[in-house]
Amino acid sequence: MRLAVNIDHIATLRNARNEYDPDPAEAALLAEKSGAAGIVCHLREDRRHIRDLDLQRLRQVVTTKLDLEMAMTEEMQAIALRTKPELVTLVPENREELTTEGGFNITRHFNALTEYIKPFRDASIAVSIFIEPDERAIELAGKAGADIVELHTGIYSLKETDQEREKELKKIRHAARFARSLNLEVVAGHGLNYKNSAPFAAIEEIEEVSIGHAIIARAAFTGLESAIREMIKLLGGEG
Repeated sequence: MRLAVNIDHIATLRNARNEYDPDPAEAALLAEKSGAAGIVCHLREDRRHIRDLDLQRLRQVVTTKLDLEMAMTEEMQAIALRTKPELVTLVPENREELTTEGGFNITRHFNALTEYIKPFRDASIAVSIFIEPDERAIELAGKAGADIVELHTGIYSLKETDQEREKELKKIRHAARFARSLNLEVVAGHGLNYKNSAPFAAIEEIEEVSIGHAIIARAAFTGLESAIREMIKLLGGEG
């Protein structure tokens, strides 16, 4: 199980004072040193955390994999094609939300999505779509040209009992197996933390999880390197 670290909230902390520290690029370097298999950032339309210059600097320093989360807009497409991350992840975006609230509505946007993905494939940029663990959504993602599906784990993360969590895990396991049967790479993320992420290490079809807020929050007390290594150990790695 690989761990991709989302460093958006390093920028959130910096932006609280509108100064220069802490630096997302410096955080990315430390995350890679600590064992992260990739760096994730979400360049939102309102630039509430990661900004354009951050993305440029991340592209300069990241040596593992840079995953740019983005809305399906012409502006973001142009930025991604210019920046050339290894991966773009298409996510729904609502300006009023605190964080991404659900999976991409692939049924509604299928035709536009198919055309939107083509320039990325031409530029050898892999495409992931953040979707609900649903067979129909997964099937459409593959037909649209995605290489990867990121299964939304937000509903799982909000469950309060072991029984409720296991019910959601069953859905995620089934979705992961179905996606692999279609030759799609499978990753997962949203709301995962130090209390609920360990079960994903046993889902062999899921190759990677993306975690941000929980790691940055833990890092405030233990330091970023320690927080990342602790998470890697929870996921079955050496840490």
